[in-house]
Amino acid sequence: MQALRKILHVDDDVDIQFIARMSLESVGGFEVAQASSGADALGLVTSFAPDLILLDVMMPCMDGEETLSRLRQIPGQENTPVVFVTAKAHSENVSRLLGQGAIDVITKPFDPMTLPQVVQRAWDGQSVAAA
Repeated sequence: MQALRKILHVDDDVDIQFIARMSLESVGGFEVAQASSGADALGLVTSFAPDLILLDVMMPCMDGEETLSRLRQIPGQENTPVVFVTAKAHSENVSRLLGQGAIDVITKPFDPMTLPQVVQRAWDGQSVAAA
């Protein structure tokens, strides 16, 4: 399996974008591109070619679930691993999100110091949500 290097982070909250970028780049050493909406993510995904997409569930206009559905229709993005990020991490919601093809679900608020390790574990097939 290839190493995780490039992460596309999609979230409409600029504060969360800032914290996630700082965490993933400074602590995790990843290359990060960010999008503020599902539509922005759809426009950016092909040129950035992420190894993994970190996708907020609750966003205006196009939520994370619809964004994932549309991403899967883009050639080359059919199998890009997706990790959902949500404040609503009750078991039914997590099960539904995993059932849509996400490899993991991270709960907000997340710890910026451990976010890179959590994302890496999901990449390595060690889902936190499925545990």
